[in-house]
Amino acid sequence: MSSIIGRAIATKKIKVTFYDPKDFALDRYGRVDRRPYGGGPGMVLEPDAILRAAQKAIGRKKGVEKIFFATDGAQFDEKEAKRLAKPARRGGKKHILFICGHYEGVDARVQKILKAKKVSMGPYVLTGGELPAATVIDAVSRFVPDVLGKAESLEESRVSSPEVYTRPEVLEWKGKKYRVPKVLLTGHHAKIEEWKRKIRQR
Repeated sequence: MSSIIGRAIATKKIKVTFYDPKDFALDRYGRVDRRPYGGGPGMVLEPDAILRAAQKAIGRKKGVEKIFFATDGAQFDEKEAKRLAKPARRGGKKHILFICGHYEGVDARVQKILKAKKVSMGPYVLTGGELPAATVIDAVSRFVPDVLGKAESLEESRVSSPEVYTRPEVLEWKGKKYRVPKVLLTGHHAKIEEWKRKIRQR
């Protein structure tokens, strides 16, 4: 991880630790995937290694939020990101465990045993849980105090809009000219704010 999240880790605003299920496998070759019962394509991550990895990650921590990425889970949104980012004393979570599947997923008993919350990133399927985990980490970290540096950087607090422009004032590209909206060049703050509001409402 780099940029904002990388700096947040370096300055200990957040901490990210990885636990590889292969390190907890019973199989001497580190194999953690098996054919699914009932048939079907692909391989399923076996429960033993995942549970042992989760147990190691949780240790003696209290109140760990456990997230199990699944296509039938509640869709992750900004409201949930804010909830998770709150300080523990205000209902937030100091520790979050992500169970990241791969192949055809993780044995369903892992979610049941850990009582993990099923979370989906949207109405689509990804090849693994690594991208969802990285996305949630990024979304939650934005609301952790001092990660972004300024509160104004949060989207709902910004004076910006979905459309932003910079120099040159007139961009020429393949024979066509693309101009910055005139209102942004006026310096008239009230008119600019009105333009931004209209852009947000479109």
